[in-house]
Amino acid sequence: MDQPAILTPSQAREVFRTGETPVTTSGWCRGYVQANLLAVPRDLAFEALLFAVRNPAACPLLEITDPGDPYAREVAAADLRTDLPAYRIYQDGVLVAETPDVTEYWRDDLVAFLIGCSFTFETALATAGVPLRHVEQGRNVPMYVTSRECRPAGRLAGPLVVSMRPVPAALVDVAVEVTARYPAMHGAPVHIGDPAELGIADLARPQFGDSVEFETGDVPVFWACGVTPQAAVMASAPPFAITHAPGRMLITDRTEETLVT
Repeated sequence: MDQPAILTPSQAREVFRTGETPVTTSGWCRGYVQANLLAVPRDLAFEALLFAVRNPAACPLLEITDPGDPYAREVAAADLRTDLPAYRIYQDGVLVAETPDVTEYWRDDLVAFLIGCSFTFETALATAGVPLRHVEQGRNVPMYVTSRECRPAGRLAGPLVVSMRPVPAALVDVAVEVTARYPAMHGAPVHIGDPAELGIADLARPQFGDSVEFETGDVPVFWACGVTPQAAVMASAPPFAITHAPGRMLITDRTEETLVT
């Protein structure tokens, strides 16, 4: 296979349709937008939309499908049942399966939400000289459930989830400036420094993704994360939901420049 960074999005989605499941899509298809997935039954769709609108840093919306339609049409020509590397199935808030294909789970009443992902701005961070420790170490970005509660929406409520990247102290301002230009990809950090202020007890034990090693002088920097809807699903326990597996995203056909402010 070609180097993942230089694949086109359609080539990457073709790889994923074969069942290949990378550790993470961070670093794949350099310069293209990546997206989180949440699919819920139609009777919960308005509350999912309202949850996203009320929590835009964690849930910046890119596209919403019609009920039962498994295809993305605006940000990618993609089959949402097969074109992500891995999915999670939740029943009553409990994770019951992780699979590379959800065709057998897809329902005629499902509405899919595609949500911006911070992997998109990593190319810009690297170009600005900000190191990406998880990429250097071949790991998924670490993600943590925080003590900050999102604004609830009907039956959906839950905590904010954040992704964390160690950033050299001298480059923190650069990281803030670069990522603030991507509000559709979570934008600027929500917190810098002491993880205890977010209720995070141990950076070495993320709830999602992998722990990463810090270099001398690194500072933990935290961004709102599109895994937040999964935390809401786990907290609120709706009867059924499909999501992406954390860190393994839909790679869209949109270039990152189309979403820069």
